[in-house]
Amino acid sequence: MAGADRERLDIGRLLVAVEDSPPIDAVDVLAAKLSESVGAGHVSLLIGDLSGNSVVRLSHVLSGRKDRDGSNERTESFPLPGSIYEQVLFSQRAAVVPEGDDWLVLMPVTERGDAIGVLEVGLPAKPDSEVVTMLESVGHALAYVLIASRRHTDVFEWGQRDRPFSLSAEIQRRLLPSSYTLEGGAFTLAGWLEPANNVGGDTFDYSLEREYLHASITDAMGHAEEAALLATLTVGALRNRRRQLASPAEQADDADAALLATARPDQFVTGLVIRVRLADGAVELINAGHPPPYLVRAGQTTELVVPAGAPLGVAGVAYETHLFQLAPGDRLLLVTDGFLERNADLNFAKILEGTVDSHPREVVRELAENVLQVTGGNLQDDATVLCIDWYGPGGERNALGGASRERATDSAWIH
Repeated sequence: MAGADRERLDIGRLLVAVEDSPPIDAVDVLAAKLSESVGAGHVSLLIGDLSGNSVVRLSHVLSGRKDRDGSNERTESFPLPGSIYEQVLFSQRAAVVPEGDDWLVLMPVTERGDAIGVLEVGLPAKPDSEVVTMLESVGHALAYVLIASRRHTDVFEWGQRDRPFSLSAEIQRRLLPSSYTLEGGAFTLAGWLEPANNVGGDTFDYSLEREYLHASITDAMGHAEEAALLATLTVGALRNRRRQLASPAEQADDADAALLATARPDQFVTGLVIRVRLADGAVELINAGHPPPYLVRAGQTTELVVPAGAPLGVAGVAYETHLFQLAPGDRLLLVTDGFLERNADLNFAKILEGTVDSHPREVVRELAENVLQVTGGNLQDDATVLCIDWYGPGGERNALGGASRERATDSAWIH
């Protein structure tokens, strides 16, 4: 469709139509609207799976049966490495590519840096910049629609799982934040947890307030359900005090007390709890028997000197607050020992220095891919990382001072 013949797509009306439909029909409603406005032949959503190595197209099988048991859902999986989908997700720009006599527009579906997936739209003719700009707005709106819709259905979660979860893995996943990435103006944050074959009790968490960014990474001793339940108690205690506007030291003290009161004497949790002041990058850090964080500054990686206190659930003494200052361009990484146990093979510092120009969500995925390579995919312990890039108030800059890697807004696209 061209120029005056094209019906303008009203995003407000689109959102109303989506809200009036069941949560699982959001993409179908979107497809109908795009068919009216730009003559789209097909519209698909491809979401990233939990391995981070594929995107999955969700669809359903229509049948005449009246008794639906959920088994009519299906997925098609497409490997990310080297694909056009990977290019779209990493560049955060649309791709416009020919497909036979038609054209495909692949649009990133992203919210605050969280790369949810790709919107795929089939068109009968090569789109002009006006159509691409409109589809970019649709992709952005779709991200918020999916975030709202997935609260009411398991369909999207089901589609992301490349293999069945154990009970301990199910518990562990519920402890993680709903989004693994956040672009927050003065900073960008991304986390990743690569689970062991027998879940090891790792978690990461974060929360943004008006004045502070809170974050934590923890490692519960043991494996399977026992470790998952220990992690649940710890994360619950940290969140409860954090939501009372407590300092990192107060959060750690309460988690320590909860474990001492509830867990067995031989159970404990290590962790780092931090709070970054958004006005100036001042950091408060509590080290509860955990490996210290890494700082990448001016392309060089150093391990911060942060003495370790007792693990949570061991001593019952107040935790010491360590203070340090982030400078614009700094990258801070919190990791669990699942990475460090294979550091000789992994060469952790070299990877960090080789990825200084990458978005944090790419950094954490590259670290995970490398630890899987050196272990042959046979992880004996969870490997978890939390990466924070600090730009400074009003910064929105990447680690080397380049442009922010947020969603493109200039309607440029990949041919």
